[in-house]
Amino acid sequence: MVKLLFFDDFRLGVARDGEVVDVGSAVKELSELSAQDLISTVIKEWDVYRDRIEEATQTGVGVPLESVHIRPPLPRPVNIDCMARNYMENGTLTERPPINGFPKTPHSIVGHGDTMVLPDIPATVFEGEAELAVVIGKRAHNVPASEALDYVFGYANLIDGSARGVGPRQNAFYQMKSRETFCPIGPFLVTADEIEDPQNLPVRLWTNGELMQDFNTSDMAYDIAQSIEFVSSLHTLEPGDVIATGTNHRGLHPFMDGDRVELEVGGLGRLAIDIKDDLKRTWKRETRQQRAEAGLDGVSPQLTGKYAPSEA
Repeated sequence: MVKLLFFDDFRLGVARDGEVVDVGSAVKELSELSAQDLISTVIKEWDVYRDRIEEATQTGVGVPLESVHIRPPLPRPVNIDCMARNYMENGTLTERPPINGFPKTPHSIVGHGDTMVLPDIPATVFEGEAELAVVIGKRAHNVPASEALDYVFGYANLIDGSARGVGPRQNAFYQMKSRETFCPIGPFLVTADEIEDPQNLPVRLWTNGELMQDFNTSDMAYDIAQSIEFVSSLHTLEPGDVIATGTNHRGLHPFMDGDRVELEVGGLGRLAIDIKDDLKRTWKRETRQQRAEAGLDGVSPQLTGKYAPSEA
């Protein structure tokens, strides 16, 4: 059971009782690799590195996690595949949506303590979706659901940033999802053996200390195994690749300048990021569920700032 992370100048560490232990000595022959290639190699050759890393963790001297700069545990995955509309919305959907997904670009990755930057574009609203990320452990192609969990190395928290309302409609996912800083992940990469049941994990997201999203991974329309089967039927997955498993949309709400957003999925630690918007745009702080209960359609309208209807 290991919680891997990168810290400071992308040194490999393991989280242990509120501390981080530098385990670089266990992977010293990989020191010339990029951070992503290093972690991908560790994942691919886990049978080789596990005992070394565990021994380095047990014998090493830890320092407080608060004293280091935590980096993304997967800095530049080859593939980041995201499941679309993959929750039954707390049973409010009568049937499963068609299975679907989309990619995010590697440069959308940021880590714990980093900042999601809202770009100067006429989006109707900016949101972030609380998600469980599945990290692939070995090359996967056309994997049947019955075998899919054998291909999982571990799990992480992930926030799927979205710029809603950008066009053209035929290409919306690319412009909505793949922007720089729109994929916070971390703080840890937790090995699969630490998670007893990934299909029964609480998912909670707070904005400025207020709980906004609160659901369970048991509500997935297509479970982790089915998601791996679907994505691996489209293209080969490599060790260190990420599948984001979707979100319950009822708690989605506007992200705005100065917000502090925190995500915690089960025992994966707490991922915290800041939101920056140089335009200082504002929206009414309300969830999609609150709007629906009030009989309102769509997302929360922009109130002030560039692109607001009253200021257009």
